[in-house]
Amino acid sequence: MRPLHIALAVLVAALWGVNFVVIELGLDHFPPLLFSALRFLVAALPALFFVGRPKVAWKWIVGVGLALGVAKFGLLFIGMDRGMGAGLSSLVLQVQAVFTAILAALVLGERPGRLKLLGMAVALSGIGVAAVDEGASGPVLAFVLVIAAAACWGVSNVLTRKAAPSDSLNFMVWVSTVPVLPLLGLSLLFEGWDRDRDALAGLDWSGAGIIVYVAWVVTVFGFGAWGFLLSRYQASSVAPFTLLVPVFGMSSAALLLDESVSPLRWCAAALLVGGVALTSLAGARRTPAAAPELPEAAPVPL
Repeated sequence: MRPLHIALAVLVAALWGVNFVVIELGLDHFPPLLFSALRFLVAALPALFFVGRPKVAWKWIVGVGLALGVAKFGLLFIGMDRGMGAGLSSLVLQVQAVFTAILAALVLGERPGRLKLLGMAVALSGIGVAAVDEGASGPVLAFVLVIAAAACWGVSNVLTRKAAPSDSLNFMVWVSTVPVLPLLGLSLLFEGWDRDRDALAGLDWSGAGIIVYVAWVVTVFGFGAWGFLLSRYQASSVAPFTLLVPVFGMSSAALLLDESVSPLRWCAAALLVGGVALTSLAGARRTPAAAPELPEAAPVPL
């Protein structure tokens, strides 16, 4: 990869990592489900007029929109709202690679080789260490919700492989239209009209800036840049940069939110990132032509 494109890949990973800190700040302004709905609404509305018509069947757009937008981000935002730290969330979500590999084996018939199985085992041991650390110092339910979010991300990855979108930005913008109404409905049902109304009535420049960051910077720019890189280089060259997301996530959470990182958490990070690296690299070696997994922070994280 050219140095400029390496710098772009690192920038995107940094934006996705810092996004977890921004989400934590955003949860001080909005209820989690309303926050997620606003994120997708703002991401979809302006971009929708520039990306053109959908380039894949609507069944894939709706499926990924529900799995990624409603389930994954809904569970992630609720888990963080209930006490899961930004840094740990950015780390634990990477177990999506394991869920993706398991679901791909069950649904797509992709048989994992020994290296991928080893990577999955190492990553799961990292989750076990993180669970022990969180059980001793934090809310277990919030931890479980983020694990469930990672599983839903795995579902969306498999659906995305089936869809095989030729334009990742076009795909993500249309996917972003799907979760808005379901998330708003769930917010009204579980968070209540009064809480939603108060959050919107109290919207200030800080809250608006947070929405713009998670919607336009992380989603539109992040996935646009990522799609550009994937169009020029093999997925096996680009995908490893997603391993920087938890590095930036944990570092920014420690610097900006004063989140402590215990020795057990560092151990969990080493195991999980190492396991995900083995799992991803093994997949790239065995199926070089396969459609890339959506990264996230993607997120989108993202």
